[in-house]
Amino acid sequence: MKKLDLDVLAMLVAVADSGSFIAGAEQVHRSPSALSMQIKALEAALGKPLFIRNTRNLVLTPDGHTLLGYARQMLALRDEAWAEMVRPEIRGRVRIGMPDDYAASLLPPVLRKFSVTYPRVEIQVVGRPSHELALQIKDNTLDLACITRTKGCAGEFIRLEPMVWVGSAASRPIWKERPLPIAVFAEGSVARANAIKALQGASIPYRMSYESPSIQGLVSMVDAGLAIAPLARCGVPAHLIQLGVAEGLPRLAELEMVLARSAHSTRPPCDFLAELIFQELRY
Repeated sequence: MKKLDLDVLAMLVAVADSGSFIAGAEQVHRSPSALSMQIKALEAALGKPLFIRNTRNLVLTPDGHTLLGYARQMLALRDEAWAEMVRPEIRGRVRIGMPDDYAASLLPPVLRKFSVTYPRVEIQVVGRPSHELALQIKDNTLDLACITRTKGCAGEFIRLEPMVWVGSAASRPIWKERPLPIAVFAEGSVARANAIKALQGASIPYRMSYESPSIQGLVSMVDAGLAIAPLARCGVPAHLIQLGVAEGLPRLAELEMVLARSAHSTRPPCDFLAELIFQELRY
């Protein structure tokens, strides 16, 4: 059967770009086992392998490289057709807020897709801590906000985001020190509260080496080998190492990510962006 499912081709692209089935599965919001089964089914239909699999590497075969090129073209054509046919007349502006630790990894793919489909809609992004964005939703200075669920601010569930401790591989194992030096977000942060609660529950003494509203400040302290930091897993820079029970650190509670909307967000551009956020980020 001459059939190439675009969703499966999107899986192929995700695996090829990320270099692993696990990371690729996260990008397309499928389980690694489901994604692997779909790729194997595609290989069976084509009668040839697309990846060379071993314990250390996952690389495309020559046939895999050929199909990857076609897959990119077909997916780009799909997006172009969608942009041409689906509500191209929509205009307006949407102001959306998201904390830095979410925005760096989660927001760009959403905004790229949205701008292709709705090129006449202007997007303004505000990066602030969740509790500050919640206040801006209440006073209608923002239309939408992807935030950690905050007391007093209603929002529709998107996903549970794991939290991890992070450290520098280039420094000494500072996570063994007691009191434990930590870099945390400013007062009002749920991530900060989760970290302190976990340390207190494990009877681990700690000291706050650094407080900042920005993830960059925390990462700078970790890079310098002066502290470890509790971060949302989606926002962990690739050069940092993730720490956990094996290093004597307590597990951290997951963060509940929600989409909050202001009273002024009942407009088509806001509706369409909200729909895309749920489509891309929910799992």
